[in-house]
Amino acid sequence: MKVTPSGQACGAEVTGIDLTQPLSADDIGQIRSAWLQHHVLSFPDQAMNDDDLERFTQYFGAFGLDPFFDPIEGRQHIAAIRRDADEKSPLFAENWHSDWSFQARPPAGTCLLGITIPPVGGDTLFANQHAALDAMPPEMREKYEGLVAIHSAQMAYAPDGAYGEKDEGRSMAIRPDESARETQTHPLIREHPETGRPGLFSCLGYIIGFEGMAQEEALPLLQQLYAWQSRDEFVYRHQWQPNMLVMWDNRSVLHCATGGYDGHDRLLHRTTIAAYQA
Repeated sequence: MKVTPSGQACGAEVTGIDLTQPLSADDIGQIRSAWLQHHVLSFPDQAMNDDDLERFTQYFGAFGLDPFFDPIEGRQHIAAIRRDADEKSPLFAENWHSDWSFQARPPAGTCLLGITIPPVGGDTLFANQHAALDAMPPEMREKYEGLVAIHSAQMAYAPDGAYGEKDEGRSMAIRPDESARETQTHPLIREHPETGRPGLFSCLGYIIGFEGMAQEEALPLLQQLYAWQSRDEFVYRHQWQPNMLVMWDNRSVLHCATGGYDGHDRLLHRTTIAAYQA
């Protein structure tokens, strides 16, 4: 197995391993170590099927709950991240976020397997939130130290949200629901549960405010934070290939989708790794 860092703010490519076959405990340990170090791992040239994807996911934890996606037919834990060539709806997941940060126990990670990859566009951006915190000027960090963020899926998945009842012509099986209005709190700055390294957790969008703070005071802080978290020096741009698996650490990075592939189909299969159990 060979791990080659991207040379950017995070990310590494892993070669010399076949994910269509069961992995040894040593292989799994090496992958987990690389994942915790680099936060985003890509595995090119992996002709995996859905059984392989599910098996790989479970090496790193139980399956997480995906509340607003329908799974693909015949599976409980795989969702299709899909956009058809002629689709006109707004791009899915084009804002920075950490997957399902509004849950009481947000997922440790996400796995995404490239199946139909356009010849142009469709890169995924990842922003290293340990690096973002480390580089934050002391006077700025002082504003955010000790804040408890209020998370909710309402802006995205409530019936009147971005993917709600007015969102038409979308190929993805998104299912908005009133439950998206529920809220959950998490410290904005928190230690990674496996490495202990402090970092920023989630951002504006899934974070709708701060505990004990008026909205008019919280919103400028969230907007300033969002701009900081996604600065170029914290970002890794990932370029996809067919038969490529990518896994990322939702506790360490934000991510967002990019377009630029109009007129081409795009299909990836996604699984979620549940919160880490020590």
